[in-house]
Amino acid sequence: MAVSGRKLSDFQSSVSKGSEEDFNQECDPCFSDGQHEDAHGYCVDCKEYLCKRCLEFHQRTNAFNHHQLLDKDNMGFYETASTTTSQVCTEKCTKHTDEVIKFFCPEHKALGCHDCMIMDHRTCKIDYIPGNCAGVEDSEEYKGTMWLLNQKLKEIDFIMKKATIRDKKIDVCYDNLFKQIVKFRKEINDHLDQLQRQLKKEADRKKSDGKQVIKTVLQTFTNVSADFNKLQSNLSFNNQSKQNGQLYINIKQAQAKLKSDEIKKAEEALEKTNMQYSFERNKKLEGVLSKPNILGNLTLSSTLAMPRKKVNYIKKSDINVRTKSDPRIYKYRITGCAVLSSNKLVLADDNQRKLKVVDIQSKAVIEEKTLGSYPWDIAKMPRDHIAVTLPENSEVIIMKAASNLSIVHKIPVKCKCYGIFYHQDHLYVVCQNPNSALILDTQGNVQNTISLYNDIFNDPQYIVVSEDSRRIYISDYDSHCIVSITLQGDVSAVYKHVKLSTPLGMVMLDDGSFLVCSFWNDTILHISGDLKKGQTMIGGISYPQSICYSHQHDAVYIGCWDDLLKSYSLK
Repeated sequence: MAVSGRKLSDFQSSVSKGSEEDFNQECDPCFSDGQHEDAHGYCVDCKEYLCKRCLEFHQRTNAFNHHQLLDKDNMGFYETASTTTSQVCTEKCTKHTDEVIKFFCPEHKALGCHDCMIMDHRTCKIDYIPGNCAGVEDSEEYKGTMWLLNQKLKEIDFIMKKATIRDKKIDVCYDNLFKQIVKFRKEINDHLDQLQRQLKKEADRKKSDGKQVIKTVLQTFTNVSADFNKLQSNLSFNNQSKQNGQLYINIKQAQAKLKSDEIKKAEEALEKTNMQYSFERNKKLEGVLSKPNILGNLTLSSTLAMPRKKVNYIKKSDINVRTKSDPRIYKYRITGCAVLSSNKLVLADDNQRKLKVVDIQSKAVIEEKTLGSYPWDIAKMPRDHIAVTLPENSEVIIMKAASNLSIVHKIPVKCKCYGIFYHQDHLYVVCQNPNSALILDTQGNVQNTISLYNDIFNDPQYIVVSEDSRRIYISDYDSHCIVSITLQGDVSAVYKHVKLSTPLGMVMLDDGSFLVCSFWNDTILHISGDLKKGQTMIGGISYPQSICYSHQHDAVYIGCWDDLLKSYSLK
């Protein structure tokens, strides 16, 4: 619990490099409570001075067991040591404990000491860490690794919450199951007592098995989360203390940990608990009570949740987006659309270099703003802000859209930017020249760059992201496919079908599936989140390019090469 104004840097002028008598600091936690206790140590991670009692508490508390603590003899010299950049490697080799890790083999992604390289990597092109780590504290690799660790921790938190909910659903499922058994049992005579006990025993076993799996999964994620927190702490500490050699090692260790399949295996185990047992009555009970299992059987369904009923899309009246300022002979191309929270839509009219705001109730354009470049896609942000891509200018503009369209700030990017999606305080942008996906914070700082240079991507266009951030979906116009990639850039699935021709705009639905515009087929396809299933949901739409969904009106809106915005309600 750091206290404002009491960080180590604030005491720099009072810290002497000489005797212990020159060093006199007070405990930060005690100071915040109005007490004055002399410091006996310093926590590098918390950046706090600690008295003897607080230092002992820090040492024996699990939440702080990975923190670096300095005793009274060394804490006064920490800031001096941390101000100089070091290329010295200090971590010992796990194979040769007397040697220090000083080398990295890019080919085998292996860290090692001199002996490791001689024995296992003699023919490889080796990186000498002290010679290669200069500037790593400010590198994109460091920033990207820290961001990926943060996303992985969010992913773990998301799955742990899902596991907790699943655990409660198992209890609810079991309660409902046993109530049905007891209710039916009361309708028959006492001769079925034994059969009832057998069914209850089976239900108890299945419940126990499911809860045991979830307990194991939760423990796995708790352990993995602790590992990632420790990696983050080590990375942050070595970056702040400018220990570049150790920072380089930590980055490689973190990257190796990010590639681990522990989370995937644990989640696969969790998915096996996604089941529901229901009690099925035996209609032939009367007259055949002496037969075994006559009371009934526990039947297995695929999910704890009730299956969603089939959705029908009902055509509503079109919305004319032509305005008085548009030329009479004019080809429209609505390349982007988004639903604002105030009963409005905002459209990107690419050909006219305009943004247009449409009132959903009056079905009319109520505002338009001409831009100096061609807008492409739009992402809805909090507080009725929007992000708009301008490929020609290689920039993203952030705009207010609450009362009138006005530019807040501009974000330059180093490539042509097309599709854009907002999720969890980040903007995901599809770029070309070079083909890549950028992940930016709302101020425009690049958090991660995912290369899209492989045999699949030829003309990436639009992008959406799953709720848990684990899957990024990109539509590729020339490859005629939807591609799912991870935050590390690995391709996890590809959807390609004759019904999907030149896919463009997409919109994510609540259940993790999404709708996509199949441009040359004049259709809207519904595709599952795992990219294993797809079907045509809406047909007969001439050149659909962009699509958005309104929760308030339970409707989808489709922008085309036309002056009419198509709208469909979900029934």
